[in-house]
Amino acid sequence: MQIREVTPQIEMVYRNLAQAYEAEFSHIMGKKPDENGLFPLDTELGGPIVGYLCYVDGVPAGHAAIEHGAGGYFEICDFYVIPYFRGKQVGRQFASTLFEQLRGAWEIKQVQGAHHASAFWRSVVNEYTAGHFIDDEYQCPRWGWVTRQRFQHG
Repeated sequence: MQIREVTPQIEMVYRNLAQAYEAEFSHIMGKKPDENGLFPLDTELGGPIVGYLCYVDGVPAGHAAIEHGAGGYFEICDFYVIPYFRGKQVGRQFASTLFEQLRGAWEIKQVQGAHHASAFWRSVVNEYTAGHFIDDEYQCPRWGWVTRQRFQHG
């Protein structure tokens, strides 16, 4: 597995995967594509939002958008592994590698109805932290009711 920070040279790869991500969550988010078949992205890269691509054997397998906040705070805004690579530990390894590279306080949110995502993140964070994390639900100003996991390391 190779993880690369998104640069202008590979931004189109990120945007292509982001379309698949938006399509997968469109039923939960109530979004339809525009007349060109494209979804608006909920999370745009730039400023504190940094994109990462995960490659397996040279093939783009997933993407992440992470907010780099003040004082070593990180929030996973988007995280996606294409279906072909699911069930092969790619997402778990991708997330764990990002946690290792970016040490600090982490927050991961899942919108209401994304039960598969919540189960994935609970499992990954539980394994990564040996059970030392907070899992709760709260009213997020941007997303409404969300499930979230929080932990600190560094």
